[in-house]
Amino acid sequence: MRSTGMPRRTMTLAFLLIAAPLVTQCKAQPPRTGPAQASPQPRSIDGNVTVETVASGLEHPWGLAFLPDGRILVTERPGRLRIVDTSGRVSEPLAGVPQVHAVSQGGLLDVAIDPDFAQNQLVYLSFSEPGEGGVSGTSVARGRLGNGRLDNVEVIYRQQPKVRSGGHYGSRLVFSRDGKLFVTQGDRQSGSFRQQAQQLSSGIGKIVRINPDGSIPSDNPFVGRDDARPEIWSLGHRNAQAAALHPESGQLWTVEHGAMGGDELNRPEKGKNYGWPTITYGRDYSGSAIGEGTQREGMEQPVYYWDPVIAPSGMTFYTGDRYPGWKGSAFVGAMGPRALVRLTIENDRVTREERYLGDLGARIRDVQQGPDGLLYLVTDDANGKVLRVVPKTGR
Repeated sequence: MRSTGMPRRTMTLAFLLIAAPLVTQCKAQPPRTGPAQASPQPRSIDGNVTVETVASGLEHPWGLAFLPDGRILVTERPGRLRIVDTSGRVSEPLAGVPQVHAVSQGGLLDVAIDPDFAQNQLVYLSFSEPGEGGVSGTSVARGRLGNGRLDNVEVIYRQQPKVRSGGHYGSRLVFSRDGKLFVTQGDRQSGSFRQQAQQLSSGIGKIVRINPDGSIPSDNPFVGRDDARPEIWSLGHRNAQAAALHPESGQLWTVEHGAMGGDELNRPEKGKNYGWPTITYGRDYSGSAIGEGTQREGMEQPVYYWDPVIAPSGMTFYTGDRYPGWKGSAFVGAMGPRALVRLTIENDRVTREERYLGDLGARIRDVQQGPDGLLYLVTDDANGKVLRVVPKTGR
């Protein structure tokens, strides 16, 4: 469902009268042991920012990452990795990208660069890796960025088990401050698999934490247990396609897709269970209930949830000063209302939600902060674009 913007004349007058953007206030959230707070569903504010097209002609771009020199790595879901230079020119597809299962939601997904990229030139890709008999699973590969290609490409992580499904791969990549790599993984969409999100013997519906070479950190929560996969960091996730590290605390934050209702903002902590599909704030697409309600002892509550959903994908915490009042906010791409969601977070609680760029009508797949202090987006479309968010008052 597309968000409905306020009348442009009203917005223009409001923007001239007050410097601060129009906002929808949320009530203070209860402790996380109680019920989570739902989004107030604010309308899109289409007055104080606009976008510039950096590059176009990309086929369903999924992820972007900035290189130290300002160029942008962009993935295309059919299986191509390209570089957008500082003038907006789009390169030919880079060679060396692994084969992907480009079916339904699958394909080449996220991209990240190594924290020590300046020294090692390593690039990381998440993708749906095909297996025998039509199965697939979330995998991570890394290679050294060369001239028009990735060299020495190796798959460093494979989700187990691979299953016959084309959905819910998760796949966001986030490096922590200590150099470990978080990989989000979905429940693979089918009802026959989703219960594995509660099983420690399965990688389905988990966030995993690995070393940059794919080995397992010795301090992972389930290391040494015969009944658990050692790469697991947290469990009970449906399909987290947004993830970012908080710039002050270093804590991982994620946003995951719910079913019909129940998109969740979480702070996945070591060894904790986030409930899916035992507890959820959503219902199945048939309208029937899922699990046993919204709370259960031993399962975490989300920080915040959306109903109706926003279909979240891509996330960043803004640390710049190009947009007055936005420093410290979390930004999430929304493919449902087709907007850019801004969350004000205080003491690990959402105190305000705003939505922008609803007039674009674009499925925002990823959002990142550029070295120039501006936000950059990719739009999920057959003619996808890289967009730069610019304050209306000028750059």
